Amino acid sequence: MIPGTGQATPPAGPVPDAPPAGVGSGAPAGVGPGASAAGVGSGASAAGVGPGVPVAEARPGGPADRVGWAARAGELWRAARGVMPPGHLDAAGCNVPSDRVLDAVVAHLRLERERGGYAAVPDLTPARSALAGLVGGGPADVAFLESGTAAMAALLGGWRLPPGSRVGHARTEYGGTLMLLHRLAAQRGWQPVELPVDGDARLDLEGLRALLAARLDLVIVSHVASHRGVVQPAAEIGALCRAAGVPFVLDVCQSLGQVEVRGAGASAYVGTSRKWLAGPRGVGFLIVPGLTPAMDAAVPTLGGHQWTRSASPYEGPERDGPVPGVVRYEGPERDGPVPGVVRYEGPERDGPVPLPGVVRYESSEAAVAARVGLGVAVLEYHELGPFAVHAHLADLGRTARGVLDGAGGWRVVEPLDEPSALVTLRPPPGDSAQSAAVRAAEASLLVSVVPTARAPLDLREPVLRVSPPPGTPVETLHTLARVLAH
Repeated sequence: MIPGTGQATPPAGPVPDAPPAGVGSGAPAGVGPGASAAGVGSGASAAGVGPGVPVAEARPGGPADRVGWAARAGELWRAARGVMPPGHLDAAGCNVPSDRVLDAVVAHLRLERERGGYAAVPDLTPARSALAGLVGGGPADVAFLESGTAAMAALLGGWRLPPGSRVGHARTEYGGTLMLLHRLAAQRGWQPVELPVDGDARLDLEGLRALLAARLDLVIVSHVASHRGVVQPAAEIGALCRAAGVPFVLDVCQSLGQVEVRGAGASAYVGTSRKWLAGPRGVGFLIVPGLTPAMDAAVPTLGGHQWTRSASPYEGPERDGPVPGVVRYEGPERDGPVPGVVRYEGPERDGPVPLPGVVRYESSEAAVAARVGLGVAVLEYHELGPFAVHAHLADLGRTARGVLDGAGGWRVVEPLDEPSALVTLRPPPGDSAQSAAVRAAEASLLVSVVPTARAPLDLREPVLRVSPPPGTPVETLHTLARVLAH
């Protein structure tokens, strides 16, 4: 039985076109049936949200059942929520947590009140393992922060790239990341480099290959943009970057939970709880399988760093942290002085050095209950089976584009068969995204307006974003089409 639904679990069995359990099912490495998830406040197994539910049962029962099981994943997703906002079509903005997630958050808040916040600190290892398993990492690779934006700022803000470093990004990059990158470029002498894209705003792989050969020092890509539901070829991008020895950061805020992420082989992943994973607001994460000595948090913390004494001038072995007052150029050999590089020649000084692993990015002072809730949400997602959820959401996205494209002159921006459930629409003359969102609200439909600030290099006018969560009835999409045609 699927816990909390009263419905039978589909039979397990081999599926020729689906990866086996533990790979395509989304089972995290080192987490199997019976593993305790008590640390995330759910009392569930790490392989599912009910004790003893094996990962193998969270995938289709056979080729003929593939479509039916994908739709069933949507039904079970809905059944796990006693309350849904009417006409909710904004999963890409803020999705709806399940009853179990809500209960876990409230239960942890009660525990903090009863025991004291520090005495109630949970073991989040199963949650970290479940989350890392969605990209191909381990629990030690996961750091929790308060948002995806904070995670990106922590990652880039502390990355010790030398002056003159070339950082590649597409014109479709998220506005917050662009602002951060350009601020860091101005402060540190980095050079942003725009990566070429095709007519659908999909990264041009041959163009990327040429830029990597010409020298890039870092590549940043949003797997799915906030304003355009195109899925970037992350696995191919990752392969090119690895071959060139260039670090690759993949923003999965709009992809993890709705499309496959494993196989990208990124150096770091930046994500958030509240979108397709349907966790609480106020928690984001970094997953860094490729941590290097050049990577540190933007701001040292007592939980992620230790105070140590460093000799002057520093001539010792490589170490995982900045030596106070010392900026060392680590790029290719160059003639003459390198701007911005200083060598400290004074007396000994004390300074912070990061602890091993990604704990260097994490603050111990946080909304811990939200982290607990995210852990439960990811475990529920593993129970449904990422393979089935991906297929279901891709079907929903294609259905939405087919229903909405052309309604009242509105046009879908991305290809109609794009395998994502993030759908964006461009208004016809005389209408606007803001006006359509108001009409939708009057019809009890919740949609998003994406302002140009979300993608300042790509958007020329706001677009309407429609992102149906799992289990969305097709009639809801037809209702929106009528609203757009009004």
